[in-house]
Amino acid sequence: MTPTQQQPLAAVGFMLLAAALVAGTTLLAKVAGEAGLHPLQVSHGRFLFAFLGIAAANLILRPRYTRPKWAVHAGRSFSGWAGISLTFAAVQFIPLGDATAISFLNPVFAMFLAIPILGERIGPWRWTAAAITLTGGAILLRPGTGTIEPGALLALAAAGFMAFEITLIKFLSDREGPLQILLINNGMGLTIATIAASVLWVWQMPDARTWAVLAGIGFVMALAQTCFIQAMRRADASFASPFFYATLVFAALYDGIVFGTWPTATSALGAGVIVAGGALLAWREGRLKRAPG
Repeated sequence: MTPTQQQPLAAVGFMLLAAALVAGTTLLAKVAGEAGLHPLQVSHGRFLFAFLGIAAANLILRPRYTRPKWAVHAGRSFSGWAGISLTFAAVQFIPLGDATAISFLNPVFAMFLAIPILGERIGPWRWTAAAITLTGGAILLRPGTGTIEPGALLALAAAGFMAFEITLIKFLSDREGPLQILLINNGMGLTIATIAASVLWVWQMPDARTWAVLAGIGFVMALAQTCFIQAMRRADASFASPFFYATLVFAALYDGIVFGTWPTATSALGAGVIVAGGALLAWREGRLKRAPG
């Protein structure tokens, strides 16, 4: 399968939309946790309904399938399940904004992984932009405030797994179609989540409202995955990944609307630094695309 032509602006748009959707699923996961569900069951619901949505899309659109890279899919699916489950667990211990800020250090981790795994070359402008976004993340972490334990450790572990998943998504997106990738990923993820929830005996019957929340998590995450893959198909992982930091901004906005917790001056500063890093990266990429020869 021929990769999509490099389209940096489209990649930014898809990545920002994915960020908004992912922040929404984390918010819904916190709501489900407050209803008494274990994070592993919330993760199970996320994969269940996402798989149903993606399977329906495959039946309707009937895309052309190619031979899957099963080992890569397995690694990506396990990493995605672990990252999602750890994030859902983290938001039960620390505020949504703090958990998101820590776990979404993954774009910079992914940029580092893209060098040895994908063979991408990263110039000084990308390193500078990554450093700026990382500084913004550090500001949002508020070191020394006492929020680092225990949920922050869960979120940090989630960031590591998600970074590995991002790198594998880029590898797969250049070789397989988006619907095929999503179908296999959510099928494998559902299998892993079902085994985990069953073996550890954490599954319990949700009420109608909680079922609706779980369905929302799954379907919104499926749409977020679609946007994410489209972004990765249109730009290098080292370029597109830092824009996923916008999830921090959306999470803060959702926190204010739903829980009445609006960002502090520190949160606004951190978000602004992150946006500045992403803008610098987009500006430089745009200049390179317009350069003659």
